[in-house]
Amino acid sequence: MGVVFAGMTAEAADKKVVVAYQTDALPSSVAIANGEFKQPGYEIDFRKFNSGAEIFAAIASGDVQIGYVGSSPFASATSRGLDVKAFYLSSISGTDEALVVSNASKISSLDDLKGKKLAAAPVSTDHYQLLALIKSLGLSEKDVQVLAIPQPEIVAAYTRGDIDGGFVWDPALTELKKNGKVLITSKEVAEKGAPTFSAWVATGEFTKDNPDFLKTFSGVINKYYGSFLTDKAAWGPDSDNAKTLAKFLGGTAEQQASALTNLNLLTPEKQASADWLGGGEKSGAANILKETSEFLKSQGKISEVLPSYAAFVTPDALK
Repeated sequence: MGVVFAGMTAEAADKKVVVAYQTDALPSSVAIANGEFKQPGYEIDFRKFNSGAEIFAAIASGDVQIGYVGSSPFASATSRGLDVKAFYLSSISGTDEALVVSNASKISSLDDLKGKKLAAAPVSTDHYQLLALIKSLGLSEKDVQVLAIPQPEIVAAYTRGDIDGGFVWDPALTELKKNGKVLITSKEVAEKGAPTFSAWVATGEFTKDNPDFLKTFSGVINKYYGSFLTDKAAWGPDSDNAKTLAKFLGGTAEQQASALTNLNLLTPEKQASADWLGGGEKSGAANILKETSEFLKSQGKISEVLPSYAAFVTPDALK
């Protein structure tokens, strides 16, 4: 009987889940580094990606079941028919993403952007906000050259002096600021009418078949977010958490602690409310997906906007 039982246990543990994460400084990244997302019956494989666009390509190919993504690649993927659902909002437009311009660019205000060369990661929330910002200034991509290139290439091009600035998140944000300044933050672009969010999403099939897994997964994130919001000392530059982030994501503990303070976090209650994930058609997240898709279509980035994006958000894992 013992042999059969052992066999059954091994089989039960074989449900493999591939989770895609990015280099953003998040309290939950410490949980990944510490191996806290373990769940009985599941083998969880965390893989690092450079962008949400890459993660959605991996989800579409069936390689990834859960991913951490921004609202712009999310809008693009769902508009093209990918069945995914946001079950946890990591953050909303904050100061953790920003347009940094180099000291050599002679850009001192938004009025100086005409004729300049700027970059952002392809289809990222930063790319979306950069294009929306340019449009809000009455300019077009003819007036401001926008390069859609991966973040490591943005840092290299900026360092060489090939571009005047980049709309980026960490660790690129910290790198660019060494020889430049923040011209405008994601939060400020959101206030101009182009809000964004970052979220954990799961495939529609995984969401349906593994509701308890997603609740437990969300519970781990809640624990770390709760600690971050209430115990400032545990997340300072000298803390174990900041050191773990530096070891896991790169940079220094000081840089990671500083990056965390730029986040704009929502409590689980706020996320699950009608304002964000719980309002169906009228939910904030579904609304941002629709508005983002309309903008991407106007820019020729996608060909179709769906009548509704309510099917791609769910508060269930937070209840």
